[in-house]
Amino acid sequence: MRLRDLFNDDVAIDPQAAAVAVTGLAMDSRVVKPGDLFFALSGVKNDGARFIDQAIRAGAVAIAGDHPPPDGCAVPFVQVSNPRRALALAAARFYPRQPATIAAVTGTSGKTSVAAFVRQIWQRLGFEAASIGTVGVVSPKRNVYGSLTTPDPIALQKSLDELAGDGVTHLALEASSHGLDQFRLDGVHVDAAGFTNLSRDHMDYHPDVAHYLAAKLRLFTDLVRDDGAAVIAADHDASQAVIDAARARKLRLMTVGRRGDGAADGIRLVETSIEGFGQQLTIQHRGRQRALRLPLVGEFQIENALVAAGLAIGTGSAADDVFAALEYLEGAKGRLELVGERHGAPIFVDYAHKPDALAKALQALRPYVKRKLVVVFGAGGDRDAGKRPLMGEIAAQHADSIIVTDDNPRSENPATIRAAILAASPGAKEIGDRAEAIRTAVDHLQQGDVLLIAGKGHETGQIVGDRTLTFSDHDAVAAALASRVA
Repeated sequence: MRLRDLFNDDVAIDPQAAAVAVTGLAMDSRVVKPGDLFFALSGVKNDGARFIDQAIRAGAVAIAGDHPPPDGCAVPFVQVSNPRRALALAAARFYPRQPATIAAVTGTSGKTSVAAFVRQIWQRLGFEAASIGTVGVVSPKRNVYGSLTTPDPIALQKSLDELAGDGVTHLALEASSHGLDQFRLDGVHVDAAGFTNLSRDHMDYHPDVAHYLAAKLRLFTDLVRDDGAAVIAADHDASQAVIDAARARKLRLMTVGRRGDGAADGIRLVETSIEGFGQQLTIQHRGRQRALRLPLVGEFQIENALVAAGLAIGTGSAADDVFAALEYLEGAKGRLELVGERHGAPIFVDYAHKPDALAKALQALRPYVKRKLVVVFGAGGDRDAGKRPLMGEIAAQHADSIIVTDDNPRSENPATIRAAILAASPGAKEIGDRAEAIRTAVDHLQQGDVLLIAGKGHETGQIVGDRTLTFSDHDAVAAALASRVA
């Protein structure tokens, strides 16, 4: 591809450089290959221009950035005002194929579940469907584990191109605040945008909640197409700001939840009741009431399912077929997932690693508790330290027995992280080794108890220092149960 073809017409490129052949894109100088266009991105700690010489030595044929190196550049330099957005748009041109229908969802909690549910609904309706998010790429022909909710733009656009090549026509995509703020999704053709909720998270990245919300709003103000749909969970404090943004764009608005506009295109939750490890719902859409059984635990999963239903309807699927498909949904891996039981006491694994998510998971399980609600959890290192005491308070408020353990301590002292949680959880037990903490919780279960293991969900590694150790809550539960049988 020619260098000129990778940029908008308003980007100035020397005529002699315009025809330079580009055979790849890179944003990390360590992985540059001969023929690559290297984007010198400025981060929190490093100025990408420092790595231009290294990229050229590795074979980069051109450089893009917001300022050229002071000593000049040995290959063509393309100056752009926003290198991150320019990278995303260039990646979309370099990998031009995308699934015909794309729904993206943002919010603090629920993104993974919503994306999984939309994919399942579409699949049940006969479409070749996939999802991309925290658990990676899930599609009919490939499942690839990922480590980022929203991948970098080169990896993202490459995945979209490959999925389209595999015949995928419908894609559900998680849109994280980091991904939106860093322009990773610019260039994605979004047909419908969904919003779940907003609560404290990523305060190690965002300076305040207003900045966090503004990043989320980009999905509605900048990315979804002009005639696209906006599906918004209406029952939260931040919901009105998202609704206002959607209305300003004149998007097709669908509000869902107890405040959803069931008389129009939205979905109103009229009534709910627990039925085993499922829930009976009455909903209203376009003035018509429907009854259905949702085979999932927790009222927050009702909201996730309704947002997913709205996204499917908003992208053209028939409402009757979509609502019928809700009765067959399966929870995303590590999202309030039932992984075993001891003495009749069920054991759940959940990804909850932020205050609101932990509260919702514990509240969802409370109706099933006849004796004690037990929780095992910790908090990640090198992340928002302010949420640690908040999570401790929530555990103390909603659980009957608490074990504080390690999550992903990263470079921090694990004991310091645990201490911040324990200070807000009087009576909690401290067991730093996560496998031992899980084994202890399982050993003490009695009939009538419910155990929640929170924080890591689907993850298969534990980050300690600069190493990622093999670890899975699922495997730890299985080992604990097996040792009791032996």
